[in-house]
Amino acid sequence: MTDATRTATCRCGQLTAECTGEPVRVSVCHCLDCQKRSGSAFAVQARWPEDQVRVTGEAKIWERVADSGHRATYRFCPQCGSTVTYVIEGWPGLVAVPLGAFANLQFPKPRFSVYEHRKHDWVAIVGDDIEHSSTPGVPRMPDHRH
Repeated sequence: MTDATRTATCRCGQLTAECTGEPVRVSVCHCLDCQKRSGSAFAVQARWPEDQVRVTGEAKIWERVADSGHRATYRFCPQCGSTVTYVIEGWPGLVAVPLGAFANLQFPKPRFSVYEHRKHDWVAIVGDDIEHSSTPGVPRMPDHRH
């Protein structure tokens, strides 16, 4: 693990998430809710232990129950609407940050592609070390390796 600090921001810049160290997971999600949240065919996010993420600025909170049955809580900018962080109760102790909020081309590549049964047929997530899954609804263990 490095001491790198990455800062994610909303589009207008008033809401930020400062993430210290390397993410414990970078993944691509093809679920319909991530497609709606990102406005794209899929979403990419990185997760850190919650004690390595510091959020500053004004945020609004929105909650929903995910396909997995777990509650998801989103923190977004009330000015520009950008989601900057979210937590899912099936991933205890971790904070997810949308990759695009970093505007960083040197970000670690995804190792997981989930909800692939909802993946557009023209999308290909490639790489020999990527785990592909269509059933990610199983609660994750707190060791953060998966």
